Amino acid sequence: MSSGEAGRDDVLTVGVDIGGTKVLGGVVDGSGAVLARAGAATPSTDVGAIVDAIAGVVAELRAAYDVGALGIGAAGWVGSGGENVLFAPNLAWRDEPLREVIAARTGLPTMLENDGNAAAWAEHRFGAGRGADDVVMLTIGTGIGCGLVLGGRLHRGGFGVAAEPGHVRVVPDGRRCGCGNRGCWEQYASGRALVREAQDLARESPATAGRLLELAGGDVDGIDGPTVTAAAAEGDSAARDCFRVVGRWLGQGLADLAAILDPAVFVIGGGVGEAGELLLAPARDAYHATLPGRGHRPWARVVSAELGSEAGLVGSAGLARGVLAPPA
Repeated sequence: MSSGEAGRDDVLTVGVDIGGTKVLGGVVDGSGAVLARAGAATPSTDVGAIVDAIAGVVAELRAAYDVGALGIGAAGWVGSGGENVLFAPNLAWRDEPLREVIAARTGLPTMLENDGNAAAWAEHRFGAGRGADDVVMLTIGTGIGCGLVLGGRLHRGGFGVAAEPGHVRVVPDGRRCGCGNRGCWEQYASGRALVREAQDLARESPATAGRLLELAGGDVDGIDGPTVTAAAAEGDSAARDCFRVVGRWLGQGLADLAAILDPAVFVIGGGVGEAGELLLAPARDAYHATLPGRGHRPWARVVSAELGSEAGLVGSAGLARGVLAPPA
């Protein structure tokens, strides 16, 4: 089995993926198939309410299935011991002992992992990264999540907080980020960046952004990610320009990551990643244009995630097998 996975394939486990806007849980079998799903909104500013939301999702799933363990994929920096969320730029966690709290609340053996790591493991084992030992998984949503599979194993780093390229500064003194710095990559290549680009365009040129405003009921602040994606899918040029801007930022970052990690595959998922070629086509163009040594080295494949929004919960559930007792 791959990095961190052990235990019994005949036991069902629950995986819960906690993002900036939603808590998504599922019952998963040993083959990675999701048998049942449940979800709730993420009360991002209230630590206790986040725990309540997680416990509620788990309770709903356990009402219909007998499960042996629970895996939590948290949108934050998980310490090397897998006990605490040290920091979450887009959630209220600050050195939160989440594994212990959730285990006590649910009574289940519990594993805590960064959500990007969990998604990367799932895509490596069951999805778009199958067959490759070196995979970079990027989840483009509220921010940028990431997970690294290097040499066939999850790479967590010396302190557990590797794979946070969303907080590499790409614009000195640029946009303020929730991590405390300015100019981080996720401020330019994320769902928030896409929405900001569209809203700024609508304010500056309402005529150009006419379809975006129409879909948002005439309210600039009502333009959100699904609005931009829907307009772009219709062929609206303004919405597609917004994707091109964000895609170029994404592709430039892929080239920088390739210079350091040299992966065989970049897997792109998350809410914005689900837009597919609207995002990936400009990202590939920028990656090909800025990769160091281009023309003299192989290109990594840049592909859409296959497991969609369920990659985090599938990976969390699979990694939770590591806390199961081995077969007798």
